[in-house]
Amino acid sequence: MRAARRLRHLVLLCGLLPALLWQPASAKERLFWLVRDLPPFTIFEGPEKGQGVIDQLLPLLIGQMPEYDHSIVRVNRARGIQMLQDHNSFTCDPTLLWTPERAGYVRFSMPALGVLSGGLVLRKDSQALVAPYLDGQQVDLHGLLSKTTLQLGVVAERSYGTQIDAILRQLPDSALSRHYGNDATANLLQMQQLGRLRLVLGYWHEVRYLVQQQGGSLADYRFYPVQGVPRYQFLHVGCSDTELGRTAIAHIEQLLPALRQEVLPAHYARWLDPALQEGYLEDSKRFFKDR
Repeated sequence: MRAARRLRHLVLLCGLLPALLWQPASAKERLFWLVRDLPPFTIFEGPEKGQGVIDQLLPLLIGQMPEYDHSIVRVNRARGIQMLQDHNSFTCDPTLLWTPERAGYVRFSMPALGVLSGGLVLRKDSQALVAPYLDGQQVDLHGLLSKTTLQLGVVAERSYGTQIDAILRQLPDSALSRHYGNDATANLLQMQQLGRLRLVLGYWHEVRYLVQQQGGSLADYRFYPVQGVPRYQFLHVGCSDTELGRTAIAHIEQLLPALRQEVLPAHYARWLDPALQEGYLEDSKRFFKDR
């Protein structure tokens, strides 16, 4: 009887042995990279698809972070913020501006890339409306929108930097036309071209790309920086402020110093107005010396 039982146990163990030997390695955590319609950082369509600044950065980060499985997910700005706020998901966004509100739920990396700040975009035939609020080439955005009935087109849930965000918070809702969804800036520019919207808040590097993609002429547009806003602002990589997100940022911060000095400025400069490229590259050498 005992010999029979031992034999049955041996047969059972032999049957289990292949399963034990072929157990798959423990599954890696999956990191979801959030990208949105944001040329020239991410380009989803057209002949330059995949050639944006962040399009070039993400493979460099992913290739040096083999401890994770990676997925790239296209979202609009509002959805991306919701996902970063969800502490049950492991998400990172490579194009975040730091704001006090976001610092409550996002772990930010060191600054990764200096970019030219946003400003007011209008068509040439609307210049007279803005002229009384110009000081040199800078616009008094608060005065313009609080003393006129003009509406400003903005992307919903997008930060334009702490100074501009503060101005927008002081304005009544009636002064803002918020656009949700993908391709938000492109749609705002189309509304402007059709005369349904006079003013758009945007970044000239982004507007240049989109206007050319839409077959428009840059000569028909004017761009004015906003009074009180620094010439440059800085993009960060930001992950959900969870244990996984903090660990990922710690690794990303080991990779960024070389990338932000030697790789990213040249990728960004190629999308600027040619007259600005040389000056930007010179300035970029000093961005992080004291950081």
